[in-house]
Amino acid sequence: MAKVAFELEFIVRSSPTILYEFVVTPTNLAQWFCEKCDSNGDLYTFKWKGQEDKAYLIDNLEDKLVAFQWVGTEDDEEFFEFAIQKNEISGDTVLVVTDFAEPNEVEDMKMWWEDQIVKLKKMIGG
Repeated sequence: MAKVAFELEFIVRSSPTILYEFVVTPTNLAQWFCEKCDSNGDLYTFKWKGQEDKAYLIDNLEDKLVAFQWVGTEDDEEFFEFAIQKNEISGDTVLVVTDFAEPNEVEDMKMWWEDQIVKLKKMIGG
């Protein structure tokens, strides 16, 4: 069964520069996204409860976009992306998360991301 894309938007009380550091730096990712994170060049290793997943940093535009492609996948259905935008009207910093999941797992994944973003906001103070 093909995975489907979904997108979530979160207002984060932070500058794009600070938010960017929290979605690209292994030390900061380990504070909210996973239990441990290491990088070797563009290869990141994420650890959760004894499980290890590796992903390549495939897109990196400072203060704007970070995207990772899971190792061992060839199609476009195995990446996740953090886009940082500035709302022109309100001035808010918006984090747009794009991910993929099996159709029957999308709602669970959305809840997981919402929980992670709560942790991120606590770390940033926003």
